[in-house]
Amino acid sequence: METESAILALAALAQSTRLDVFRLLVRNEPGGLAAGEIAGSLAVPQNTMSAHLAVLSRAGLVTARRIGRSIVYRADLARFQAVMSFLLNDCCDGRPEICAPLIESIAPCCPPKQKRKGKAHVRSHV
Repeated sequence: METESAILALAALAQSTRLDVFRLLVRNEPGGLAAGEIAGSLAVPQNTMSAHLAVLSRAGLVTARRIGRSIVYRADLARFQAVMSFLLNDCCDGRPEICAPLIESIAPCCPPKQKRKGKAHVRSHV
């Protein structure tokens, strides 16, 4: 990721309504939300919301898809991950001990899903 792309994404999130929109969309993954639902949830006028969604779209943090008469927005989690990775890789400069405390502090929020072992075999008693 280039520095300018990271700056664009961080600038988009550096405004309270846009940050709230992004967080709302993350919570509603993978289905996303229609623009009107986003505006209603955050009590923001639709024309103002359109401007905020446009900024987030230009930054690559949200994607839009037309479904019927609605435009459904989704958080682009891969892009967000790329921005965060850019920051962490850049700040550590080959010294993982610098970023280790940060990584440890966020790890408890997102434990990996446990892999299911094969289906349990159920015996019937005859």
